[in-house]
Amino acid sequence: MIKIKTREEIELMRESALIVSKTLGEVAKAIKPGVTTLQLDKIAEEYIRDQGAVPGFLGLYDFPNTLCMSPNSQVVHGIPNNDPLVEGDIISIDCGALKNGFYGDHAYTFAVGEIDVETEKLLKITKESLYVGIREFKLNNRVGDVGYAIQKYCEAHGYGVVRELVGHGLGKKMHEDPEMPNYGRRGRGKKFVEGMVVAIEPMINMGTQRIKQHRDGWTITTLDGKPSAHFEHDVALVDGKPELLSTFAYIYEALGIKSNEEEEFRKEALVL
Repeated sequence: MIKIKTREEIELMRESALIVSKTLGEVAKAIKPGVTTLQLDKIAEEYIRDQGAVPGFLGLYDFPNTLCMSPNSQVVHGIPNNDPLVEGDIISIDCGALKNGFYGDHAYTFAVGEIDVETEKLLKITKESLYVGIREFKLNNRVGDVGYAIQKYCEAHGYGVVRELVGHGLGKKMHEDPEMPNYGRRGRGKKFVEGMVVAIEPMINMGTQRIKQHRDGWTITTLDGKPSAHFEHDVALVDGKPELLSTFAYIYEALGIKSNEEEEFRKEALVL
């Protein structure tokens, strides 16, 4: 059952989402060859707790860490470890935070130093597909409209769209209705109504759409070993239109990136 949020609840969710955004910004400052994902995980946990929040993933379904850290061919749910990142890696970082009874949850795929042109294009197209999907999250559209838009955009570039892993509703639970696949048919699925909050998160593979789960019960990799990218935003349906609760602005500030990609999804300019 879809849980509709009041304007007050959406503002509480914005606070949780922005804690995640700021956490990813702090982590972005530390990403470089030689750093381990466990070191980045520690930075994230300490920062989230300093904000009066609780790491949303730590202990959720018995996950052992604060961040899901998924390098290269890992799609999602990678467990932080002591292996150092190396030049040319990519690393998908998914983060959650719980404050005031509501979750924030979003993700970004980072380049570690210089990456090859093909992988850079994968990251670009995957992030663009996130906003292509968000544009379809509007009053009286349906789940299939978002999935169709993401699928069409990514498959047009020859990429594989993961089927088994999907976005989701968000609120007092990390995963609420509706499921938000990154594929689908227009006009199908649950209808969007005012006050819905969802996490839209394309998970896109350079090669095959097929994936495999590892024996640790968490790590998911592409079946062909090619890279995978993952970007995620928290989005509320406000006045019939999609409004971002999360932001990549703190990441961009840390990395020196200029972007206006989020402006169309905000009523007011974000103040960092």
